[in-house]
Amino acid sequence: MDTNILLESGTNELEILEFKIADNYYGINVAKIREILTFQHVTPVPNSHPFVEGIFMPRDTMITVINLRKCLGYPDLPEGEGLFFITNFNNLNTAFHVDQVLGIHRVSWEQINTPDSTISAENSGVATGVIKLDNHLVVIIDFEKIMSNINPETSLKVSDMDNYKPRNDADRSKSPLVIAEDSPLLSKLIQDSLNKAGYTNIHAFPNGKEAWDYMKSEEDEGKALQDIHCVITDIEMPQMDGHRLCKLIKSDDKLKDIPVIIFSSLINDEIRRKGESVGADAQLTKPEIGQLVESVDALIDKYEKRS
Repeated sequence: MDTNILLESGTNELEILEFKIADNYYGINVAKIREILTFQHVTPVPNSHPFVEGIFMPRDTMITVINLRKCLGYPDLPEGEGLFFITNFNNLNTAFHVDQVLGIHRVSWEQINTPDSTISAENSGVATGVIKLDNHLVVIIDFEKIMSNINPETSLKVSDMDNYKPRNDADRSKSPLVIAEDSPLLSKLIQDSLNKAGYTNIHAFPNGKEAWDYMKSEEDEGKALQDIHCVITDIEMPQMDGHRLCKLIKSDDKLKDIPVIIFSSLINDEIRRKGESVGADAQLTKPEIGQLVESVDALIDKYEKRS
């Protein structure tokens, strides 16, 4: 499948694959999709999670199939119906069984509305955004959250912090950080891990726009370089994505020296080139939280020596 991933970086656009479950419309970022296959026979795995339909092996690669109907609370399709789309994120190849695929839409992150807490609770919601397309609503599914529900270590390897050793004796509470992460659960886990490493001065925002507005307000007051020593950003976020945020920071004469780390489930060769083109100082793949903390340490050491 030619997903036609956008080549230009920092435009605050994405492409959404729209699909159906029952009579409802859902979406996923095309950047997560490797290919779409017709229904394949799968082999059930004893004692696996209830959402796991089984495994199959296209082209000698074993892939786990997740029954998306079960994840969303719908009854199963009749045997042999539907199709699979194979995703790649968090360093995992996973297939999701859906009813049908409807097409691809290019949209702006500004068009995607953040669901409120009534439908996107920290521990139970699986919607990251809602967009209106062709007079109907499309719910953007949080596939990372679904995978985390099946195995929490696919989200963030917080166990990595058990072996964390600080690089030096610096007081990390004096190094302010900005985090842009739309998942309340992941934002909390990232902050908890950074707190464990001594970074307690953290300003967290649910999207790139709010993070950018904060940085500009600090810049206007002449405090940006003192109050922001590193920015950690996801890529996929309503209102403004991480590539756009990074591009704005690196295009601003007063902010461009602040290190920016892209910490995302989507880091592959194509996405890495995008990150490089907007000036990211580091790009790390979830769930490697230990590597994130080490990268923050290294970049802040360099930043503070230059300041």
